[in-house]
Amino acid sequence: MAFESLADKLQNVFKNLTGKGRLSEADVKAGLREVKMALLEADVSFKVVKQFINSVQERAVGQDVLNGLNPGQMVIKIVNEELVKLMGSEMTEIALKPANEITVIMMAGLQGAGKTTTTAKIAGKLKAKGRKPLLAACDIYRPAAIDQLRINGEKQGVPVFSMGTGHKPVNIAKAAIEHAAKNGDNVVILDTAGRLHIDEDMMNELVEIKEQIAVDQTLLIVDAMTGQDAVNVAGMFNDKIGIDGVVLTKMDGDTRGGAALSIKAVTGKPILYVGMGEKLSDLEQFYPERMASRILGMGDIMSIIDKATAVIDEEKAKALSQKIKKAEFDYNDFLDQMHQIKKMGGMASIMNMMPGMNQLKGVDLDGNEKMMDRVEAIILSMTKEERANPDLLNPSRKKRIAKGAGVDIAEVNRIVKQFEQMKKMMKQLPGMMGGKRRGGLGGLMGKMKLPF
Repeated sequence: MAFESLADKLQNVFKNLTGKGRLSEADVKAGLREVKMALLEADVSFKVVKQFINSVQERAVGQDVLNGLNPGQMVIKIVNEELVKLMGSEMTEIALKPANEITVIMMAGLQGAGKTTTTAKIAGKLKAKGRKPLLAACDIYRPAAIDQLRINGEKQGVPVFSMGTGHKPVNIAKAAIEHAAKNGDNVVILDTAGRLHIDEDMMNELVEIKEQIAVDQTLLIVDAMTGQDAVNVAGMFNDKIGIDGVVLTKMDGDTRGGAALSIKAVTGKPILYVGMGEKLSDLEQFYPERMASRILGMGDIMSIIDKATAVIDEEKAKALSQKIKKAEFDYNDFLDQMHQIKKMGGMASIMNMMPGMNQLKGVDLDGNEKMMDRVEAIILSMTKEERANPDLLNPSRKKRIAKGAGVDIAEVNRIVKQFEQMKKMMKQLPGMMGGKRRGGLGGLMGKMKLPF
């Protein structure tokens, strides 16, 4: 997971600082030297690190900090604030024209950065906000890219405009905008061709599109796994064609995260989204303060709430609340809660955003995912009647369920027992499932021990 190593190192530094009680200027400088090394190892630009450390040190060696009641925590607060500032201070949206006009967005990037998939992901986000996007296949060099865009467009319920590989990209873009005007689409997203490296042909093609078409937003897709190279690529694209924002892909991989900490400072352009997986739903809005919080091990509760809000149906949550109050919660409801967790990216995705989770070494999050799969298999091996009425589960039925799920009967007994305990606990927590933000998944996770 991105920033894991950096987060560990920074927290060790802060543990030493907060453990001292009072700090000298030498203590602060020694701690910041370690912070500097951790940032450089995370592949943050040297120039950016130097400016960052100078800013922190200037604030941290002031009398208010050194003479304060808890100087160690003050240093952490300053580091947090400077990290947020480094990444752009505020969340930035894609700038869109009014809904009665067409916004043209051009996607750019090197081959292999995940540009075509990200194009479809962004279309899905805009559609969810009430826009009518049209995807335009302008990569004439890779027929596979056109097919991929069409398939992903279908999955997102977004139309794709294509003229094959026999036309110039700028002419395809013009035709796509005309098509959008006739069909009531108000966002046209141009999926342009990438190359293995920056070359003159690719840049000229993008320049030609921008010269002949009024492109409202140029978004650059960069692979976070490439570290400092991603920052260099962003700088070159910005110099040659001008960009309005960046999307960082593969942030769920084994990346050191330096690109996220450097891009805004180097290019002056904001990070708009981060790709956190292969699924079309795995695209997160980039919030500098939330990312800083994750890096410093403080968790990211707001992103968990956003994920929950996106997948929890308000009417379902209210209905479930009533069932819990009447002690009518059954295995169908339990299965629905598990599906909500999976829609949010799974248990590992949620737990990685919880405060202090990176300090719990040895926690087998992958094991929890496998356990969830086994619990689901057990519930799906029940009949409809058994799921709706858990009291039907006698020893012979449990034996049949265990055989159907491919597990030992002891595991079925354990799940049934924990389900009953959970059901009793739910009955004692009236109102827990009431609201959209507090209900459903949030209440379940916060208040009880799930059997996985």
